[in-house]
Amino acid sequence: AMAINSGAYVAEIIRSGIQAVDAGQTEAARSLGFSRGQTLRMVVLPQAVKNILPALGNEFVTMIKESSIVSVIGVADLMYRTNGIISNTWKNLEALTIAALIYFVLTFATSRLIALAERKMSHGK
Repeated sequence: AMAINSGAYVAEIIRSGIQAVDAGQTEAARSLGFSRGQTLRMVVLPQAVKNILPALGNEFVTMIKESSIVSVIGVADLMYRTNGIISNTWKNLEALTIAALIYFVLTFATSRLIALAERKMSHGK
């Protein structure tokens, strides 16, 4: 269910990113003799990626955070494994601290990588 929901958001992010590219760009590429595929591949998508990347990055970070909430429903993820460790070892603080650190590292690293990609792409402006 989480994948279907996130998939819908990602599809909308990509659709809106492509539509945000000015129609004049497509017309200019077509007037230069580009095919529809070439126009999409060489003109529209490179510009759309700049629009898509921030929202797509936010969606990925949200998915990582939501995966901890989904563990309540019974999906085998990090929190599910953490609860298993707690029930076997009775070391609540240690297990939850490690799980929190793993989630932090995942979200922080993802955010930094996306910010780096955004900076590299906006450098050409």
